[in-house]
Amino acid sequence: MEYNSISIRPFIGSKDFQKSREFYQDLGFSEIKLGFKMSFFQHNKIGFYLQDAFVQDWINNTMIFLEVKDLDKTYHDIFILDLKSKYPETKLTPIRTEHWGREFFLHDPSGILWHFGAFNQ
Repeated sequence: MEYNSISIRPFIGSKDFQKSREFYQDLGFSEIKLGFKMSFFQHNKIGFYLQDAFVQDWINNTMIFLEVKDLDKTYHDIFILDLKSKYPETKLTPIRTEHWGREFFLHDPSGILWHFGAFNQ
C-alpha cells in the first residue's frame, strides 16, 4: 500500500498548558495557536499538536522519538538551555549508546518522554 505521506503529527496532552507552551517554545518550536485549548508546534518539517488536556495514564505512556542528524549538538543545545531551572519537573538524561544507535531522553513539564536519537549508519 502506498500512502504518499507528507507528515505525521501526534497529539500530546499537558498538565499545565501554558507552561508546556513556553517549554516547547524554549526548545525552538514555533507555535500556531488553533484555539484556547490546542496549538500546533513545528520545527522544520516536523510538528505535533499540544492540547490543554491531562489524562495521567495517557501522559505516563506518551513517548515521542525524534531522530536528529547530530545528536551531540542537539544534546549540547538542550543542555545549555538549563530547562531544569525554569521547569523543575523536567529531566534531561545523558546520551547513551544502544545496539541500534545513540539517544538521550527529555521529559517535558507534564512527564511526556521525548527520545532524541541517531541510528547507526
